[in-house]
Amino acid sequence: MSRLGLIGKDISYSFSRGYFAEKFEKQKLPFTYENFDLKHISEFKELFTKDHNIVGFNVTIPYKEDIIPYLDSLNKKARKIGAVNTITIDKKGRLKGYNTDCYGFKKSIKPFLKPHHKKALILGTGGASKAIAYTLKKLNIKFEYVSRTKKPGVKFTYETLTSEILGHYTIIINSTPIGTHPNVNECPNIPYDGITDKHFLFDVIYNPSETKFLKIGKSQGAEICNGLKMLEYQAEKAWRIWDLTF
Repeated sequence: MSRLGLIGKDISYSFSRGYFAEKFEKQKLPFTYENFDLKHISEFKELFTKDHNIVGFNVTIPYKEDIIPYLDSLNKKARKIGAVNTITIDKKGRLKGYNTDCYGFKKSIKPFLKPHHKKALILGTGGASKAIAYTLKKLNIKFEYVSRTKKPGVKFTYETLTSEILGHYTIIINSTPIGTHPNVNECPNIPYDGITDKHFLFDVIYNPSETKFLKIGKSQGAEICNGLKMLEYQAEKAWRIWDLTF
């Protein structure tokens, strides 16, 4: 039986394994889906034995960028984004990286966009943020990164962010793992009193379904969306890349 799986670190929270296993069972497809929980990306090489039967992977935090040196090639979009969340393995054992997060994010956010949603803040600068930035460019939405430390390409740190600044950016996207189960009482350190009913808050996290980041935003009147639809849409795209039929 052919194997697919998720590469990440501390990923017991992930819905992916159960979600995909149910799909395979319903469609009676000869695939299994498992978690490959790696303490360090260097362990990735150890997954490949002579009879590994692995035909593809998804990749999640924190390895969407770190995985790239281990691949034989990238498709055009993944190369532009600089992050990978889907991998194929051909019959010769060559690994090719793709990014379907951009597709999932675009499909998720478009129904919420209104004419006043012209500028966005992306919280975090990891692999997920790169696909979000790529998509916002395609949607002609201006954006800035927010990070813990000042670095090239980052306009704001969490310390310099103010309520007044938040008023100029009506889309706020959490691309970090802050608030993921079991750390459900954590949230990005932003001035939430600057959020209004004109804001839209998106969280790439889907477990819990409503993070503290989203709860506070909702209490301020903002419209909110978690990352579950993004997960489902990017998975559909990955299935097509793996050439699976559902």
